[in-house]
Amino acid sequence: MLDKARTLPVDQVFMDIEDAVAPLAKPQARKNIVAALNEGGYESKIRAVRVNDWTTQWTYSDVIEVVEGAGANLDAIMLPKVQTADQIIALDLLLTQLEKSNGLEVGGIGIEAQIENALGLINVDAIAQASPRVETIIFGPADFMASINMKSLVVGEQPTGYDTGDAYHYILMRILMAARAYNKQAIDGPYLQIKDVEGFRRVAGRSAALGFDGKWALHPGQVEAANEIYSPDQQDYDHAEMILDAYGYFTSASGGAKGAAMLGDEMIDEASRKMALVMAAKGRAAGLTRTQQFVVPE
Repeated sequence: MLDKARTLPVDQVFMDIEDAVAPLAKPQARKNIVAALNEGGYESKIRAVRVNDWTTQWTYSDVIEVVEGAGANLDAIMLPKVQTADQIIALDLLLTQLEKSNGLEVGGIGIEAQIENALGLINVDAIAQASPRVETIIFGPADFMASINMKSLVVGEQPTGYDTGDAYHYILMRILMAARAYNKQAIDGPYLQIKDVEGFRRVAGRSAALGFDGKWALHPGQVEAANEIYSPDQQDYDHAEMILDAYGYFTSASGGAKGAAMLGDEMIDEASRKMALVMAAKGRAAGLTRTQQFVVPE
């Protein structure tokens, strides 16, 4: 899996020492991860390691061994089951000491906080602003479902009896609001039915529609769907770029210095520009190229 990850068209690879690793295998997993990071091949991707959470006996050893062994080739530590801001602060302090003692840039290693239970969600605002290192807030659906006694065994799917609306809407929006308020990424968690790509698409579509930046892929078969769903389609991307060009022209002296103008049958203004900036940025990041150009009215 460590080798395969080098070849995948993903934005980030995270290597796990937590739930994917049995307790007896964790010491060897740390060594495998250090070796893989130092061997390289992930340089085009964000490189993260998910350590064990602070309620276990393994967290400090995970962080120390990984950072001391491969800190120069590490972008972020992912902390699971975050419940309070103090847990982020503790990790920040440990990372600072390790960076100083190993000649690394202080603050260079980011933190990704995974929200996986009710207490973490209640405290998500404080967690998001607990340290400048926090880059990402992640929804962890499986543990969250267990923590609130949700009546389902299929991660991310609607629980039995919930036949109207989305049982995860509040959770997703709560995470998204905290992320946007403090300028962090919002990432949706895994869909465990790895052969059900249509199910993945359905669940991913909900968080993508709200504005989440991405979703975990547990299997290479989910990657293409994730990249497609969290990127704008060609029509929306072209339209966003057209709005930006048109608004730039109409607000200029030559365009009449207008605060609002018509683009076809659509009125555009400063709010339109802000919305278009978001869509255009996502399209550019996805490597889309324009198929339409704005033509200055005669």
